[in-house]
Order: sequence, then C-alpha cells, then structure tokens
Amino acid sequence: MDIQGNDYKIWYEPEHSTVFLKGILRLEGREEYQPLMNLMLQVTETSKKCILDLKQLEFLNSSGISTLTMFVVKARQRGDIELAVHGSDQILWQTKSLKNLQRLMPQMQLEFS
Repeated sequence: MDIQGNDYKIWYEPEHSTVFLKGILRLEGREEYQPLMNLMLQVTETSKKCILDLKQLEFLNSSGISTLTMFVVKARQRGDIELAVHGSDQILWQTKSLKNLQRLMPQMQLEFS
C-alpha cells in the first residue's frame, strides 16, 4: 500500500516489516493522517515486528507527530509488538521528537544514522 502527496510518499515493504516515510508531511489534522495510522496498525495486525523508517522524512508537523505518538501508545498497549524507529541525526526535529516516543515505550528501538 502506498500513500502519496505532492511532497511526500509513504509505503510499506512487508519483507522487512518496514513502513517508509519520505519527504515533507504537512497534513491538516488527525483525519488527514488517518491513512498513515491505518497502514501502521495494519502492519501490526499481520506482523509482530514493525519498523518505521523516517530517515528521509524531512519535516513532520505536530499533527503527524501526534499520530506517531498515538501509534506508539497503541503498540505499547498491545504488549506483543517489537517496534523500531529509524531516524536521521541530520534532521533536527527527529533528534528531538523521536526520543520522546521512546519515553512512551522504553522497549522501542530507536536508531539514528
């Protein structure tokens, strides 16, 4: 499943259980981020492992960060999901915001490259 807009692309590679986010995501509100949430939840329904690869995601607004936060909380509540987030240490918002996700789910793997 692919989700695309003018400035972004989101896709899932099942062989690696990885959701990739690329570009600039400035969607308006929770409703516009629902397809992303649905995709991430769908991954966790078919696999106990989920990797979010954000290394090419240049910008994510507060509604997008809120969506990621809600997903991490849902994964933590399930208790059987092995979650990893891969970010870029060259993108400032990621180094700050992604660490907060790990506070919500300490067992989540967080990698920067």
